[in-house]
Amino acid sequence: MGRADQQRWDERHAVAGPAPGPAPPEALRGREQLLPLGGRALDVACGRGTVAVWLAARGFVVDAVDVSPVALAAGEALAAEHATSVGWWCHDLDDGLPDGCAGPYDVLVCQRFRDPAGYPALAARLAPGGLLVVTVLSEVDAGPGPFRAPAGELRAAFGALHVLHDSERDGEARLVARNPPATNGTLAG
Repeated sequence: MGRADQQRWDERHAVAGPAPGPAPPEALRGREQLLPLGGRALDVACGRGTVAVWLAARGFVVDAVDVSPVALAAGEALAAEHATSVGWWCHDLDDGLPDGCAGPYDVLVCQRFRDPAGYPALAARLAPGGLLVVTVLSEVDAGPGPFRAPAGELRAAFGALHVLHDSERDGEARLVARNPPATNGTLAG
């Protein structure tokens, strides 16, 4: 992203006001029963931390990554308000995930950040049986754009996972998938 993108996101978050309350990831709404009972979670491009805090309130040990220190500060305030703890990472995701977020994670959420070259790294950080929840902008019903995924991109990228939900409409693509469980003592993913 670089310094210009960080500035743009900082400015956007600075005028947004306080973070709204904790909320599940968009693609998981109405499907919360798919969550494991606990474990580790990673929120990629976490913004102001609403999903990270929501996961922490459900007992997950959460790491949350974003390029914007302003967004992360709002997330920290939200976590304090809800008496939860989150590991906040200020990191440019164009450089990949931070080394400290190696996983494995039982839940991995990525909303509104699209990096097809980084999809394998997301899948690799899932624990056996781990849940992946991804939402990106899509060309479906919206037309092409530099940040929009072509039809079928998420399903193709995460085809080795067991897809539980997949939708593409109204300019958005959502995917919820589970990493196969380990078999014969080997790790999946």
